[in-house]
Amino acid sequence: MSKKQIHNRKYLESFRKDLRNNGTSAEAFLWKYLQRSQLEGRKFRRQHSIGNYIVDFYCPKEKLIIELDGEIHNKPEIKEHDLKRTIYLNNLGFHVIRFENKMVFDHLSSVLNEIKDNFE
Repeated sequence: MSKKQIHNRKYLESFRKDLRNNGTSAEAFLWKYLQRSQLEGRKFRRQHSIGNYIVDFYCPKEKLIIELDGEIHNKPEIKEHDLKRTIYLNNLGFHVIRFENKMVFDHLSSVLNEIKDNFE
């Protein structure tokens, strides 16, 4: 499967756009620090699709995916879905890191440092 086939599939375009326009407050807050290559010159994309999944943030250079999780991600069925999704993305060679929304607001510097720690 080529890169073109797994990244930003056309049928997910309207979903990606909707997620970008109606993101969570935590996503909007973190995006302020990731956009325009502000974090050590790394370019991030917001609401990028890989396969049939739409990820919150994606850094192509690092093959790094950042997911922000709200309360709903504590439900067992959502945790199971998140795990399957992470395994799928890991098997494609991507690295997924997750943060609770609260962490972004309460411990932003720790979140940014952990993201940087995942750079090559």
